[in-house]
Amino acid sequence: MKDNLKIKRQKLAMRHRRIRGKIKGTSKRPRLLVFRSHQHIYSQLIDDEKSKTLVSAKDSEIKSRKMKKIELAKEVGKLLAKKAADLKIKEVVFDRRGCKFHGRIRELAQGAKEGGLKF
Repeated sequence: MKDNLKIKRQKLAMRHRRIRGKIKGTSKRPRLLVFRSHQHIYSQLIDDEKSKTLVSAKDSEIKSRKMKKIELAKEVGKLLAKKAADLKIKEVVFDRRGCKFHGRIRELAQGAKEGGLKF
């Protein structure tokens, strides 16, 4: 069982390195990074030229904790888009960190798009 988990983590790390080699964020079009754990979801807008996080949002910032994880992810996307709009950021590069584009990752992206961000 431990070997399977180790192989999964290695494959995820390989996908992440491959994706990060192709994606760069700038101050005008930052990288939208999504991190998903078993219980929480986090997102950041990162300027890779300056190595600086511009905006971040996480599910613990949303007051209503009675939602399902997918609904929380969508609200985190909307919250991030609202914070980005305050900084006049309209376009981003999406970085899913090697995770599949479904479930909570997709809902966060849809929430960000509904909030006004363009991918």
